[in-house]
Amino acid sequence: MPINQFKIFSGTANPELAKKICNYLKVPLGECIIKRFSDGELFVEIKENVRGADVFIIQSTCPPVNEYLMELLIMIDAARRASARRITAVIPYYGYARQDRKTAPRTPISAKLVANLIVTAGARRVLTMDLHAGQIQGFFDIPVDHLYALPVFLKYIKDTFSNTEIVIVSPDAGGVERAREYAKRLNTTIAIVDKRRERPNESAVMNIIGEVKNKVAIIIDDMVDTGGTMCQAAKALLEKGAIEVYGMATHPVLSGNAIEKIKNSPLKALLVSDTIPLKEEVKVLNKIKVLSVAELLGEAIKRIHTDESISSLFV
Repeated sequence: MPINQFKIFSGTANPELAKKICNYLKVPLGECIIKRFSDGELFVEIKENVRGADVFIIQSTCPPVNEYLMELLIMIDAARRASARRITAVIPYYGYARQDRKTAPRTPISAKLVANLIVTAGARRVLTMDLHAGQIQGFFDIPVDHLYALPVFLKYIKDTFSNTEIVIVSPDAGGVERAREYAKRLNTTIAIVDKRRERPNESAVMNIIGEVKNKVAIIIDDMVDTGGTMCQAAKALLEKGAIEVYGMATHPVLSGNAIEKIKNSPLKALLVSDTIPLKEEVKVLNKIKVLSVAELLGEAIKRIHTDESISSLFV
């Protein structure tokens, strides 16, 4: 397929990530106008011919979640009505992912609703990263390529801690499988933070399962939201004899007073990816370091476009 049939557009959530992906692929970022009417309604106009094209729309549904989700849906609809051959929604961070099941009577499964909206809008494929719950892939009736930031974080760990004894830490029981994947590739041990959540977005660390004494502890999670889990886990690990504690999370949601918590926490550093752009007040915080997943997403986009296997990227 000729290269001019390969189009990448970006919503307003991830413009910098989209530019990095385009630089990796050596293709221009498509021109698209996104504006709001005085009453707040969104308007999208694609300024390029996409008839018969393979279109990729890059947009995280990060805060403000509803704004960016609506933007993504309207962009997909605009491309569909412009006769794009195939539309792939590239969603580095999938919002509403934590609402993947009924946790109480008369509650929604919002992650499924969002999946339905994306398919109805016209997407024919989804490319996403580090879903909060893997079963969300099954909420879609179209192909879903689920990447992990693991290769990017693994490289950093190997380059930074090559001569250091480390332990990979899961912040809760649900993240044990993720921690085990890291530990297996690094040939090291894992530990688990046993916590009891008293109320939503608050957690109390109860115990550390595993040996962390005299080791550098690296907490691995899919996202850091309010920062409570990560910061309390760091404190508990140091109390159990860890030398230093680092945090790694793919999605830096950083809501509420998360910045203040991390700034005052015993964490040596927090490593995050650029699936969600950092706010200006976060960028000046030396404790937070950003690792880009642009090349990983770019390679996946290239292989989807050329109908090549991307299974090797699922490590």
